Amino acid sequence: MARQIRLGTTVIDVAFKKIRNVHLSVHPPTGRISISAPEGMSMDTLRVFAIRKLTWIKQQQGRIRRQEREPPREFLDRESHFVWGRRYLLKLASSRSAPSIELKHRTLLLHAHPDSDRTRKEAALDAWYRRQLRDAASPIIRRWQQTIGVVAHRVYVQRMKTKWGSCNPKARSIRLNSELAKKPPECLEYIIVHELLHLIEPTHNERFIALMDRYMPHWPAHRDRLNQVPLRHEEWSY
Repeated sequence: MARQIRLGTTVIDVAFKKIRNVHLSVHPPTGRISISAPEGMSMDTLRVFAIRKLTWIKQQQGRIRRQEREPPREFLDRESHFVWGRRYLLKLASSRSAPSIELKHRTLLLHAHPDSDRTRKEAALDAWYRRQLRDAASPIIRRWQQTIGVVAHRVYVQRMKTKWGSCNPKARSIRLNSELAKKPPECLEYIIVHELLHLIEPTHNERFIALMDRYMPHWPAHRDRLNQVPLRHEEWSY
């Protein structure tokens, strides 16, 4: 059964799961707040936790509400799309072959069947973004694994609704949001380092922050850069 914590006008949804740590999230586009907590943890304990995090919650809600967001895409000629932080204009080209994408100067050329609808065009572009990200991420991951001294046994690239990346320390795997292919390259590197360090420290505690400071001293600037560029409507600031 769903539970809630109310702190004045702030309402926090609480869900108990078979997990070890408390996870606090702020979700777009409205700034809805949720807590996932270990089974058996008391609501009083979670209330104290939420009170301590209230300033952070308000900051995240403010970022979400202020942040520029991409309008829904219709996949029409001269529509704007982002690739590695740069804006490109879409150009449609008729093709009887399988859909394909290529960049020409500041144009994103989408080859597709004349009868292709919006869903098929979007699927083709999403698949292209996944390939772009996978190709770009591989050498960065290899380099940082060697620098940090960790190994991610599996790396998944997929479109994610609420996170730029995630880590499963037990499975030694990380996931990267394919939408990162739209952001500046330094944003991808920041997320890779962030997730690899979660193989050492799973939580966002002081030890984790110290590790980020050690391996990527300017990480706050990269995080801010990531949060400054336009987001899709379902994404949130990391």
